[in-house]
Amino acid sequence: MFKRINATKNGKVSFTFEGRSINATAGDTVASALMLAGETHFRDTPVSQSRRGPFCMMGVCFECLVEIDGVPNRQACMVAVREGMSVRRQKGAIGVEVE
Repeated sequence: MFKRINATKNGKVSFTFEGRSINATAGDTVASALMLAGETHFRDTPVSQSRRGPFCMMGVCFECLVEIDGVPNRQACMVAVREGMSVRRQKGAIGVEVE
């Protein structure tokens, strides 16, 4: 399980993931907040529907793609949490044709 290394004095924010309320610390990325809440499955691959989650945590691998406030293909590791944001798992590759 993931845990925060150091205590922080940043404020708290709340957002939803798949309809579930998640509490986070201001300044956390969506990926880190979700992992701290016990979520590791962020998206499904387009062909095999394999479950994927964060890998690099620095915006290189695209394994953490989610839908944020209705916008698909957002890298959870690169977006800071905001109060009231709505995050959903991404199903496949939105906007990419797969044969």
